[in-house]
Amino acid sequence: MDSLLHAFIFLAAGVIAVPIATRLGLGSVLGYLIAGALIGPFAMGFIDDAERLMHFSEFGVVMMLFLIGIELQPSVLWRMRIPILGLGGLQMVITTAAIGGVAYGLGQSWENSLAIGLILALSSTAIALQVLDEKNLMKTQSGKSGFAVLLFQDIAVIPIIAALPLLAIATLGSTTGTDTSHATESTNLILHLPGWQKAIIVIGAVLGIILAGRFLTRPLFRYIAESRLRELFTATALMLVMGIAVLMNMVGLSPALGAFVAGVVLADSEYRHELEANIDPFKTLLLGLFFISVGASIDFKLLALEPLLICGVVVGLVLIKLVILLLLGGLFDLKGGPRYWFAFTLAQGGEFGFVLLSFSLQNQVLPKATVDILTAAIALSMVLTPILVVLNEKFIQPKYQHKDTTDVNNEEMEDQDDAVIIAGFGRFGQVAGRLLIANDIPVTVLDHSAAHIERVRRFGFKIFYGDASREDLLHTAGAHKAKLLIIAIDDKEKTRKIIDIVKHNYPHLKIYTRAFDAIHYHELKAAGADYIEREVFLSSLKVGEKALEALGMRAYQARRQALRFAEHDRMSTDRIGQHLDDNTRFISETRIAHTEVLELLRRDRKIAKTSVDHAWDPSGHE
Repeated sequence: MDSLLHAFIFLAAGVIAVPIATRLGLGSVLGYLIAGALIGPFAMGFIDDAERLMHFSEFGVVMMLFLIGIELQPSVLWRMRIPILGLGGLQMVITTAAIGGVAYGLGQSWENSLAIGLILALSSTAIALQVLDEKNLMKTQSGKSGFAVLLFQDIAVIPIIAALPLLAIATLGSTTGTDTSHATESTNLILHLPGWQKAIIVIGAVLGIILAGRFLTRPLFRYIAESRLRELFTATALMLVMGIAVLMNMVGLSPALGAFVAGVVLADSEYRHELEANIDPFKTLLLGLFFISVGASIDFKLLALEPLLICGVVVGLVLIKLVILLLLGGLFDLKGGPRYWFAFTLAQGGEFGFVLLSFSLQNQVLPKATVDILTAAIALSMVLTPILVVLNEKFIQPKYQHKDTTDVNNEEMEDQDDAVIIAGFGRFGQVAGRLLIANDIPVTVLDHSAAHIERVRRFGFKIFYGDASREDLLHTAGAHKAKLLIIAIDDKEKTRKIIDIVKHNYPHLKIYTRAFDAIHYHELKAAGADYIEREVFLSSLKVGEKALEALGMRAYQARRQALRFAEHDRMSTDRIGQHLDDNTRFISETRIAHTEVLELLRRDRKIAKTSVDHAWDPSGHE
């Protein structure tokens, strides 16, 4: 019952605080942080173990890195190597040196100063990416630069964990970390192995993830997809991410980094969009829980005892990071508004800082008093970030808005999602898709048959597994940014369902679809489809046209008759469709339309006999 009560409290706090914060323009992250602070052990006291909650909710960060990786193809990641290594590396080195230098100047030992610098140089991946995503900045220059820095920091966590025990203070007699150290030993299976053995196991684990992602996941997901059970696919996706996190913990690596590597490996998989759609709800929920746990971890009693010291650390941390990030942004050609977005979203401590502080305490690198102060400072800096973002958005960005418009538009045009989504890639969908691709128009293709996807991919088509009648999958496939949806599936009810979903959630998206017959045509038109083509109408018309030619009619005359017939059929079909509920009137209008088309074509044939109109048809010239 306690677990149910706690779950209700978490959800209620988020549901109440986040909409209020969003309406006030503070963003969802600050809403979660405020909710956590209010229900935490140092305020209302509804939550009494914020640290354990944070360890659980950090899995949301793991999922987020997996989803980010799955959107980055290896070629894209390779193109980002300069900002990742250059910008990210410089940020870590310079920030560590600056913060460590200040700590040393304030009387800390060089070992403590270096540890503090390394820990506080990290930024919050969860908060920064959430802010960039909410502001639609992930594909802009500032978003790419911020992501490069965050990715380098996640990679840097590994050597930092390896280096911290070397800074241990032998004379520190702390006994606080005994039990937690035992917990760490129980999960890290290579903790006491020699260095060369650790290196081999770590490299083997990373290679294992890459090889498994490349060769084992495709047959696994195909097997799961053929069951047509959505919940089984969701369970498999969660099992995959959890398995990677467990493996990374066992070899002492960052679970988030392992998930990111796995995501990059699966970026070219036909099951990419289905994975995203299934994992995203869990990621969003766990990230919200993570932000609540950060807010709940703020020790207001310690803040009341040492207000000046803690506030000084927070302000100093944010200012040092802001200055360094602004300087590095200018050095890497970030100008105007994007430069300030880059700096303001990364000027806080990171969630991995909590992990490293706990690790430092266990290994007697930092004393407990220092760890408590730095923990409070990191949490408060994370709370401060959404406020800084609001200040940047209200007072700094308007000064650069006009100047930066062209640059931002160019960036978005360069990286825009596919303008066309095709649902179903059988015989009908393939013809439309091949025509678009031949004219250099990229398309996102969704199909619900794993066997069919495997066959089609052999011919070089990019096609993804997924049911297009799911709104979350359409969103993942880019429906919110696409211009056109072509529905080419062979299921009447599902076609109608897709149209209803798109009209409700993506009214800007034009819908082109096929109909099975005239009745289905009218149903789809009433549902709101923008263009409908009966699936055998044009092919049947073409056969009729060729039959006229075979029976002696000139090609231009046969073509004219076919076009006349098609135009009249479309007009009469629309007229007849107004009487679907009146069977007698429907039959009467159908007979009238049949008589009309006969008269029209006969009259047109008489006119054609007295005119010369065959210049385009040299085959019959004498």
